[in-house]
Amino acid sequence: MSKLITDEILTMPLDKLILTANRVREDCCGSDIEACSIINAKSGVCREDCKFCSQSVYHKTDIKRYSLIGAEKIVQTARKAEENGAKRFGIVTSGNCLSSAEIRIISGALESIRQNLNILPCASLGSIGKKDLSILKSAGLVRYHHNLETSERFYPNIVTSHKFDERVRTVNLAKSIGLEVCSGGIFGVGETMRDRVDLARLLKELEVDAVPLNFFMPIKGTPFENKTTVSPADAVKITALFRIILENRDIKIVAGRESILKDFQALLYMAGANGMMIGGYLTKQGRSLKEDQTLIRQAQELWNKK
Repeated sequence: MSKLITDEILTMPLDKLILTANRVREDCCGSDIEACSIINAKSGVCREDCKFCSQSVYHKTDIKRYSLIGAEKIVQTARKAEENGAKRFGIVTSGNCLSSAEIRIISGALESIRQNLNILPCASLGSIGKKDLSILKSAGLVRYHHNLETSERFYPNIVTSHKFDERVRTVNLAKSIGLEVCSGGIFGVGETMRDRVDLARLLKELEVDAVPLNFFMPIKGTPFENKTTVSPADAVKITALFRIILENRDIKIVAGRESILKDFQALLYMAGANGMMIGGYLTKQGRSLKEDQTLIRQAQELWNKK
């Protein structure tokens, strides 16, 4: 597989690449599309300097900023996500760490979700320690989300307030205590195809369970507000590349699919994706639930007609 990736895949015509990735998806993952949803449980005032992100205190962006919301609101949102067809629900907070009091609030929400709902709880809470991860796992956490974002080589071009190996350490820590891990990247921030391949290979080596693909959307007030993002063809190629490299891992399409692919989002699922986020993102609205449900149905109909 390694030689095929380096030699043939990167120069393969797009139509052949899509067919190859779709066969891998069909063989390894079947024909279901898994929907997940998140809550932005703590927004803004982040001390990290990620150049693409609207939530950094170093960037002058027009977003809502608030401290951690209560457990009841988190559970209410999880219940709504389940009603809308999401299989997984992620609790997401800004910043690189949480206080003990905040961990207790989230633990309470996790316990209530596991006891009262049938949706699988996930969390994205920064560079968390083993003690807090264990507390959250005992409360019902199933999967931890922690994006590597890009290759180790390119990482300093998008973040300088923490190191790439810190991200890898957190992924390994979550895996070590028996949590599933969701980790992916952002594409269109100046990285090369080599960076994309290196990221995909590392995620496979780390044995992550799911890989979210985010296509960069310029946000006014960030250092990258004028950067050109990926083309529709590149988005499809990236999706196919990750499917071929990662084989049986879940590949989820997250931010940017609406703005970049518009009415051609189904191509991403023909190129190997088998998951999506519904109900909006952290500080950006997504498409309506009805439109996403239609997209899921259309993609599965395309697969079943083969």
